[in-house]
Amino acid sequence: MSTPKNEPGQEKKLNVFERYLTIWVILCIIGGIVLGKVAPGAAEALDRMALYVNGAPVVSIPIAIALFFMMYPIMVKIDFAEVVKAGKSPKPVLLTLVVNWAVKPFTMFAIAWFFLGVVFRGLIPGTEIVKDGTEVELFRSYISGAILLGIAPCTAMVLMWGYLARGNQGHTLVMVAINSLTMLVLYGVLGGWLLGVNKMPVPWQALLLSIAIYVALPLAAGYFTRKWIIAHKGIDWFQAKFLHMLTPVSILALLGTLVLLFSFKGETILSNPLTILWIAVPLFIQTVLIFAVTYALAKMLKFSYEDAAPSAMIGASNHFEVAIATATLLFGLSSGAALATVVGVLIEVPVMLMLVKVCLRTKHWFGGAAPAAA
Repeated sequence: MSTPKNEPGQEKKLNVFERYLTIWVILCIIGGIVLGKVAPGAAEALDRMALYVNGAPVVSIPIAIALFFMMYPIMVKIDFAEVVKAGKSPKPVLLTLVVNWAVKPFTMFAIAWFFLGVVFRGLIPGTEIVKDGTEVELFRSYISGAILLGIAPCTAMVLMWGYLARGNQGHTLVMVAINSLTMLVLYGVLGGWLLGVNKMPVPWQALLLSIAIYVALPLAAGYFTRKWIIAHKGIDWFQAKFLHMLTPVSILALLGTLVLLFSFKGETILSNPLTILWIAVPLFIQTVLIFAVTYALAKMLKFSYEDAAPSAMIGASNHFEVAIATATLLFGLSSGAALATVVGVLIEVPVMLMLVKVCLRTKHWFGGAAPAAA
């Protein structure tokens, strides 16, 4: 597969779902709250349609279907043949892996604990009953959602962020593939350990099942679909036709899931409307911090701008689809952890677009020409 290039004058644009994702999420919040008031049993009825193990609901079938279609369009875009090319430029790949798995999970936990467990703790009173029947403090549930975001390196919209920042799309594609593979091993290990440190129940069977359903299954389906279509239709038809048809599927599935989630969380938000703000503060700080650290390290290591920009973008952004799916399966659609992962969606687009502009304005730091005055 040839590496996509940023041709002059051929600007790639966010589609209407991607550009206005924050607005769509806000509308889903409103729609979900209204649904919870008008038809309070609708979401519960859908959530009861589940696969049961030993008499206990393990996987909500409607949510599992929606979350599969959130993930599949992302996975089908991945060309794993690009991974073998990573050896030609190992430093950007190694930096991204170190930041994603040795730095980011722990800074996320520390920042979330400081703000949600200390600074805002008095503003987040109460407890909740999570999926396995355990009663937990609400602030810990929100921290858990932040943890699940922090250990999920982006493999979806980062392709767009790298493109808009005029970075090396070959490096971005390689890291999308490598992140998808490393998540199969490290997501469960780090997630289980950090949730345990946060004194949350860690249903290991459910956590492993989450990885199988929401990472391994769509990853395998995407790989074989891609291979079959390219073999029978060709790469041009795959890119121009098939991927174009899939473009809105992931976000539509995400938005449908959010409506259900907020139909459960409406009362929490109405009774404490600043909850989303308290959660957003550590997520915003984490995003900017990881971007700054990675970008600075790329400068110190003398990367080209084309490698530095996507390295920083990959570190800063989160795979919120996996985080939402995992929080829902582990703790339930109505949990504070699920709500916290949704706040990640809420701030993702505006914050990442801001960081794209930072990259473009600082491109000359890496040896290019200084940007023209606005």
